[in-house]
Amino acid sequence: MPAQTGLARRRSPHIGNYTGTLVDYNGVGIWSAEGIQKRYRKYADALRAAPSRPEPRRHTENGRTWVYPLMEQIINLIESGDEAAIEIGIEFIQEDDYFVFGAILKSNTARALRRVSLTPKQQTQIRERLVSMMLSGQVPREWREYKRLLRHVGLGSLWPTLENGVDRDNEYVMQYYNYLDRYARTS
Repeated sequence: MPAQTGLARRRSPHIGNYTGTLVDYNGVGIWSAEGIQKRYRKYADALRAAPSRPEPRRHTENGRTWVYPLMEQIINLIESGDEAAIEIGIEFIQEDDYFVFGAILKSNTARALRRVSLTPKQQTQIRERLVSMMLSGQVPREWREYKRLLRHVGLGSLWPTLENGVDRDNEYVMQYYNYLDRYARTS
């Protein structure tokens, strides 16, 4: 991916100032620990599932406390097949903003989603998101896992859209396009 200049890269509200005694690596708004917990409970209730109690990992040393992203716990819940966590995972890969540890969290989310049963609606959401990213030229580091997730859910009826709309001059997009052409075209 080409290097982004300071002017070209947009400022994410999820990346804060990490000085002081409490260093909270969770995002803000719907991606804060509380926001994720609230949505998780809402999804669990709607799905009539027994909800877990996801809590962010904490570490305290020398009077300073680090609060790690709650998405780590959500990823673990996705891997266990938790339906509410799967919904949050899909929302997370649909998010364009940058996060602390975002590339690894999004990669791990995609890997976890690839290993669970997804409904046709969820597969469509993932397929539409990932194809639109390719069409817009967005192929960040997590695309190493996104391509495998897209291979897993298949391209369905979106293959012609991708084939006709892909920027063939973008070597990074073409790397993933060629992979999908080889492994996922007929899915």
